[in-house]
Amino acid sequence: MRKAIAVFPRVVLPSLGFVLCLLVANLATSTFSFAQAAYLIQLSQDSFGNAESQHMTEVEPGAAAYGSTIVTAFQVARIWGGGGADIGFATSKDGGQSWTNGYLPGLTIYQGGSYQAVSDAAVAYDAKHKQWLISTLPIGNLQNYVATSRSSDGLTWSNPVLVTQLGSPDKNWITCDNSPTSPYFGNCYTEWDDTTQGDLLYMSTSTDGGLTWGPAKQTARPDHGIGGQPLVLPNGNVVVGYEAFDGTMKAFMSTNGGQSWKAAVIIASAPSHNEAGNLRSAGLPSAAIDGGGTLYMSWPDCSFRTGCAANDIVYSTSTDGVNWSSVKRIPIDPLTSSVDHFIHGLGIDPTTAGAKAHLGVTYYYYPVSNCGNNCVLLVGYIESKDGGQTWGSVQQVGGPMKLSWLPDTFSGKMVADYVATVFALGRGYPIYSNAYPLVNSLYQQAIYTVRRLVNHPLDDQHLSAANDVQIPGATSDHGPRRYLDLDNEVPITPVNHPPELKP
Repeated sequence: MRKAIAVFPRVVLPSLGFVLCLLVANLATSTFSFAQAAYLIQLSQDSFGNAESQHMTEVEPGAAAYGSTIVTAFQVARIWGGGGADIGFATSKDGGQSWTNGYLPGLTIYQGGSYQAVSDAAVAYDAKHKQWLISTLPIGNLQNYVATSRSSDGLTWSNPVLVTQLGSPDKNWITCDNSPTSPYFGNCYTEWDDTTQGDLLYMSTSTDGGLTWGPAKQTARPDHGIGGQPLVLPNGNVVVGYEAFDGTMKAFMSTNGGQSWKAAVIIASAPSHNEAGNLRSAGLPSAAIDGGGTLYMSWPDCSFRTGCAANDIVYSTSTDGVNWSSVKRIPIDPLTSSVDHFIHGLGIDPTTAGAKAHLGVTYYYYPVSNCGNNCVLLVGYIESKDGGQTWGSVQQVGGPMKLSWLPDTFSGKMVADYVATVFALGRGYPIYSNAYPLVNSLYQQAIYTVRRLVNHPLDDQHLSAANDVQIPGATSDHGPRRYLDLDNEVPITPVNHPPELKP
């Protein structure tokens, strides 16, 4: 199915309860206005009717942009036991002003495929072979797979090509080498972890636009973790940042086009605050690269907060994938605030670099971290136009949401394990899941972006965290995270291996 859509403006007048909820949230954020709602674009809508799903729901968007084209992909019709009825897509050919949407064919039984569900959509573009690629995690018969759907225009998609059928993969991600000067120009790389081996990390390489994929390869150690996101340096080296189970962020790399993968190095310790409420939140990292080849890796982190009382979004940078900068905090809110920041997506305008790199971060947050069972969930967006040295004003682009408006999963109410930020024609686009009160027992959750960000009286401010200092010895306020395979159904046993040395 593919259809052209206009804006889904959601201009139905909100209920009194929603207005009161909005006003309460405004007391903490002071950034949202009803005028902003006119700029929200609903990208898709669950039209399935299968009994297994919670309708109408859409969660967890991945996205990529190339030139004036943006492609985002996401789960549609969330199934409690894992995944959705299909992966939906929405594509803009004019830099985010108009969109066409549909569903990927040949994946699930609801769209001509053989799998019961599908999850974890990630998007990439291969400039050499002129192919858009959506990596997915088909789920069938208590088994996960990794697959890739291909398109030459971002609108008409092939049936999926299997990347691996081994083990039980999870948290796949994909990228391509789009540097014409790279010796591996046109290589595409897919990452995943095998939950049957304690989340052992694997990589596979394609040299023909995702049509075929090479054997699954481990790192030299081998390494274990989750949420890996590969990026390609201008020289063709591939760097994959990920979350390890020992409370650190790490990265491994290939210097020979994916023929082999080096052992991981530590980026930083990453203590985190356990979010209140029954919200699914895995603390996964996000990664992006600027036009000059500087890598950015970001994650939720509580090391700047006394007693690990709330998370900030923090980041580290590298130009070689081995040596990483000290951790820097994004100054979304003062350190004295009660705001908790978590699920997020980092993006960078690829036409900018260095001290003029244009960054954007989309994130979910609670205005009050210790909100118990009365949490209000919102979506924020913030940009830096000087490589992260200073940041502009915060824009609230989604919410407020009650957690009861979100679909259930094995591990809590769900908007996403990750969201997306992309840049097209110089503009940043947050892409995220937003929800409204249920109507006749149906959820009202979909994927959104903005037509443009609304000018704000504080747009000229330059927020800085240059003087913020991490608290020595900061530790998480929770034990090791409990990761589960089959999209959070079966517990994983972490595998211990020799400790790495930080370079």
